[in-house]
Amino acid sequence: MEPPRGPGTGAEAAGGQRTDSAGDQRTDPPGDQRTDPARDQRTDQAGGHEAGGHEAGGRRPGPVPRVPDAREEHARCEAPPSAARIVRHSVRIQILDALRTALVGGELVPGEVYSAPALGERFGVSATPVREAMQRLAVEGAVEVVPNRGFRVVERTPRELAELAEVRALIEVPVMLRLARTVPAARWSELRPLAEATSAAAARGDRAHYAEADRAFHRAVLSLAGNEQLLAVADDLHRRSQWPLISAPAVRHGVLVADAAEHSALLDALIAQDLPVVESLVREHFTGSNA
Repeated sequence: MEPPRGPGTGAEAAGGQRTDSAGDQRTDPPGDQRTDPARDQRTDQAGGHEAGGHEAGGRRPGPVPRVPDAREEHARCEAPPSAARIVRHSVRIQILDALRTALVGGELVPGEVYSAPALGERFGVSATPVREAMQRLAVEGAVEVVPNRGFRVVERTPRELAELAEVRALIEVPVMLRLARTVPAARWSELRPLAEATSAAAARGDRAHYAEADRAFHRAVLSLAGNEQLLAVADDLHRRSQWPLISAPAVRHGVLVADAAEHSALLDALIAQDLPVVESLVREHFTGSNA
């Protein structure tokens, strides 16, 4: 027995017939070749649609759950991260900076293995941001992963340091010489405070802050070339050259002060466009110490 049909289904207009079957065949009355869109397809306020067809047996289904379209799904995927995620990212960056300082300052000893949980307890955080920071240091070549134990500080050799100095010279000396010919003297004078910051850190014997100030000075000089890729490569090489050597003694105070003084001398040569002195200072600066 055919189930009863609700209003608006089956014969919806006088003389109209619709047969709902597996083939969904419908016959409209003569003279009316269009389907009323207001009746067969409605758009709700939320953007969803009622079904325009019929179920088997002629019963129109009720309102269907709204499914987000592709644009809405894309917008959902592009939603900003949660506040918790941002905080965790910030913690990882802070831990990374702290570990880099500990490496340069000799608190993390070459050849020693450090676990993420132990370092996390030391810094008052969970092991997760420490592990993420250590993985970044592994990419930079400062540590290596020891399965089931933690991370070992890489034991670097004088030969590695010499190789880094050679590569840095190959990249930076030509750039420095080009800048010496093209950059106005006033621009070089603007970098005096950065050179003075390295001297102040050296005078205090603050190895970690000196390393940071040294990188800031070199980044500022190279940034005048307007090449972001050059800055990224040069900064990575510079940072690698600052990791401690195997059983290296602390850098003597006098060596650090002399190294810092070369920054001011370099600015003087750049302002004077004295190309031979610029080249000599840059090469000596790279090989004079591991800063």
